[in-house]
Amino acid sequence: MAERDLSREERALFNPAFTALVCVRVVQGYEKQYRSACPLPVAVTAAVMALQPSIRTALPATIRTGLMNWLDENEAVRVAMGLNAAALAAVVRPGLLFALQSDVLRLQGSGLIVKPRAVTALQDGPEQNTAIQKAAHQLGRWLPSTGSISTVLTLLGVQA
Repeated sequence: MAERDLSREERALFNPAFTALVCVRVVQGYEKQYRSACPLPVAVTAAVMALQPSIRTALPATIRTGLMNWLDENEAVRVAMGLNAAALAAVVRPGLLFALQSDVLRLQGSGLIVKPRAVTALQDGPEQNTAIQKAAHQLGRWLPSTGSISTVLTLLGVQA
C-alpha cells in the first residue's frame, strides 16, 4: 500500500477519523453481545477485516455461523488476511489512537468501551462507508464467539 499513491476513496476510508469510527462500531458490537470491554486485538482484527471488500461480501448472514466452517467455505478470507492484515493494521492503529485521544473510546481494564452517547447510531452515508460500519459491528459480535482471540487469529492465518 505504501508503494503506490492512494486513491481518493482510499484516502477517505483510511483516515484516522473514519478508522476510529470503524473501531467504535466493533466495540459497540462487542459490548452489545458480551456486555463487557472489548479486547484490543478484537477491535483491531475486526476493523482490519471490515475494511476489506472481499471479506465484507463473504460475511455470514448471522452471527450463529461457526467461524471455522465459514473459513473452510471461504478460503479467500485467509488469503486476504495474510496479504493485507499488516498493512491495514497500520491504518487502523492511528484511528484507534484518535478515538482514545478524543475520548470516544476509553480503556477499561484490558479492553475498550465506547463513551456513552459519544457516537450515535449508524447514519446514512456513502454505501461503502455504511457497509464497513455494519461489518465492523457484526465482526465485533461474532469474532470472539469462537474462543480466544489467539485462536481466531490462528484460524485467520494472521500472526499476532
